[in-house]
Amino acid sequence: EIAPVFANTSVVQLPEIDAEGVSGRVVIGEFSGLRSPVATASETLYADLRLAAGASVKIPGDAEERAIYTLEGEVSIAGDRFPAERLLVFKPGEEIVVSSERGAHFMLFGGASLGSKRYIWWNFVSSSKERIEQAKEEWKTGRFDIVPGDEEEFIPLPEG
Repeated sequence: EIAPVFANTSVVQLPEIDAEGVSGRVVIGEFSGLRSPVATASETLYADLRLAAGASVKIPGDAEERAIYTLEGEVSIAGDRFPAERLLVFKPGEEIVVSSERGAHFMLFGGASLGSKRYIWWNFVSSSKERIEQAKEEWKTGRFDIVPGDEEEFIPLPEG
């Protein structure tokens, strides 16, 4: 367990990829020899990638968990085609080549396995349901730290 953290990183600080029909930004972690300045508590990968028509990109097998979510266009992997709005999860260790005949926009994400189940409720994530309930109570009673630089706005805890 770690203390909650909020940090804002401007898009202009994120490294840009622009080579051989592949463009985008490395949001978190390292990809294609570029490293994001965003700090994480574990090895994490998140990149916003676009392929021009006929382009391809290699996704190394070094991240323990990896997946892509295609936002626009169609991607091909090992001869299979996948339309937009599909989550594709890859096996550990395998290098993957993602290509697109007509161009595509997708998010690449992954990283080290966290080793156990995670629970998510609103803005809270924990490996313990009890800790989620504790965080809800702390938020409701004002014991939760405020976001730095945002001392005036308070968002009420959602019902449910």
